[in-house]
Amino acid sequence: MTTEISSPLDLEPERRVPVLTADQAVAAAAELSAALAAGAAQRDAGRELPAQALDDLSASGLLAITVPAAYGGAELSAETVAEVFRLLAAGDPNVAQIPHSHFVYVNALREQATDAHRAFFFGEVLTGKRFGNAQSEVGTKHVRDFRTTLTEQGQGRWLLNGRKGYSTGALFADWIPVLAHLGPDGPLHVAWVERTAPGVTVIDDWDGMGQRTTASGSVVLENVEVDDARITPYQVTFDRPQTYGAFAQLMHAGIDAGIARAAITEAAAFVTTKSRPYPDAGVDRAADDPLVQHAFGEMELQTRAAEALLAEAGRAIDRANADLTARSAADASLAVAAARAATTEAAVEVSSRLFEVSGTRSALNSLNLDRHWRNARTHTLHDPAAWKVQHLGRYAIEGTLPPVHGQL
Repeated sequence: MTTEISSPLDLEPERRVPVLTADQAVAAAAELSAALAAGAAQRDAGRELPAQALDDLSASGLLAITVPAAYGGAELSAETVAEVFRLLAAGDPNVAQIPHSHFVYVNALREQATDAHRAFFFGEVLTGKRFGNAQSEVGTKHVRDFRTTLTEQGQGRWLLNGRKGYSTGALFADWIPVLAHLGPDGPLHVAWVERTAPGVTVIDDWDGMGQRTTASGSVVLENVEVDDARITPYQVTFDRPQTYGAFAQLMHAGIDAGIARAAITEAAAFVTTKSRPYPDAGVDRAADDPLVQHAFGEMELQTRAAEALLAEAGRAIDRANADLTARSAADASLAVAAARAATTEAAVEVSSRLFEVSGTRSALNSLNLDRHWRNARTHTLHDPAAWKVQHLGRYAIEGTLPPVHGQL
């Protein structure tokens, strides 16, 4: 087991990752994005898992930007986090999706944990450790139905058993937060287990058509020993006003906005260097075709609108966190719902229109431009954008506030 520390502030400087300002975080994300973009098509084509990219991300300090200042972290805003995710996804949305759960569970510690839990786990993050995810289960009644259970053994010891799917980040994690019932019918808690602990098996069995290198496979938990010091509450998070769900959804929106931007960027590069003009346009370059320019204008407009809604959603969460009430939390959820719906539509449509503006040659498998659409279509299935629109519609008609759970 990792050695306990009294406080993250006690870490030796050489063990800590950089504590970044907002400007530094955005700059670091932009630099990483450029590096990720250079190899994204190759990684997707060969399903090469981005282990080195994740190590670079850890070393950059970006995974620690939401650790509270009281525990030695940067405690940056949700708006900054959204921009970081958007930039990373513009480089490679696979790499951007992998730490999504890391940020969710850092936030879970902020919401519901003891000082001892926070001191230990925030200390882990500040040394570059990564959190994974073992939350969703395959074959249950719905996405919020869980069978994984912690069974009490006495003297503060528990046995954890279950099987999880869609466990993005688990393969690359140091710690895997596992959502489980405390007892057969008890409330949901988070059991924190080390990826290498006895009884923990992470299986790289993800075979999605898109987001191919996220390793979003399965986690099998067989009589994994967990003690009280590694169990934190979960279900009570939603018994009061909170932005936990909205923050999780914000990062998903950031990923989709990044996919849309990447599709436009690559389409523009293709049109200006490889596409041939249509004869009826009477121009020498495809980029000078007025119909192509108009299509790019529509794509740019749609993507800019999605990016603006993303930024506003981040600000809405920050406003709610500054003065947290049922109303401010609901306003944040509505803002995120709008961003989630807009970024979903932009990612799917722009990554499809890429081929419309680029022409026949863009469909060659060797170019792998279809990865943008495959990534968009796969990631946007995470939870239905139509429900975000539904909640917005109910609010617009009668002022009905959205439900309180982890999807809003």
